[in-house]
Amino acid sequence: MKNALGSPESVALVGGTSQIGLAICRELALGGRLRRVVLAGRPGERLDAAARDVGGWVVGDVRTVDFDAASTAGHDDAVAEIFEAGDQDVVVLAFGVLGAPDGMLDDPDQAVHVAEVNYVASVSMGLRVAASLRRQGHGTLVVLSSVAAERGRASNFVYGSSKAGLDTFAQGLGDRLVGTGVRVIVVRPGFVRTRMTDGLPEVPLACDAEDVGRAVAHALRTGQSTVWVPAVLRAVMSGLRHLPRPVFRRLPV
Repeated sequence: MKNALGSPESVALVGGTSQIGLAICRELALGGRLRRVVLAGRPGERLDAAARDVGGWVVGDVRTVDFDAASTAGHDDAVAEIFEAGDQDVVVLAFGVLGAPDGMLDDPDQAVHVAEVNYVASVSMGLRVAASLRRQGHGTLVVLSSVAAERGRASNFVYGSSKAGLDTFAQGLGDRLVGTGVRVIVVRPGFVRTRMTDGLPEVPLACDAEDVGRAVAHALRTGQSTVWVPAVLRAVMSGLRHLPRPVFRRLPV
């Protein structure tokens, strides 16, 4: 349960090696408020290293759970293990793949993999996590969407379409859960400097994982349901959303 100040004491990160997800956990741990963290991800050195890092700034228990987004048959077991640790105040869905945008037209199997991980697996885990949060009667599900969900772009149309599906799902799920004690926060970052974007040309309004972490922590405190990072992207996308397609496709985004 949240402490007397309303701060979460337990967090589960699904996508346990996500740099953005770990930045969210770190932000929530400031001041020694976080007592338990569960990292769900594919077993290996990267997950072990993330657990060691988290153990350095969490006052309490750090656990790892085997989780493979692409294997939906194992999602029930993963969620059961996540909640075996106890009630979860916050669950962050932070897994996803970008794929190689230049190869999508000639590699449908890669496109299907991106769609399965970013959308299908997120629906699978989102509904299972929501059911567990409803049973405990409280909690927040944080879903990492993307500004790419706002409008299809030639440069990343498969990734963007998968995030658009996820974004719509998360918004609808949040509305469906009103009155249950469970809420959903949809996070729409722009270009974030992480492993996923390493080597890609940086675009205007780029940010760091830590910026997303601070924005999510603020949303948890204030009750926001939609988070743009940076916040100015909300106004920017409001304009870009209505540009004629011939104009939009010429923009360097």
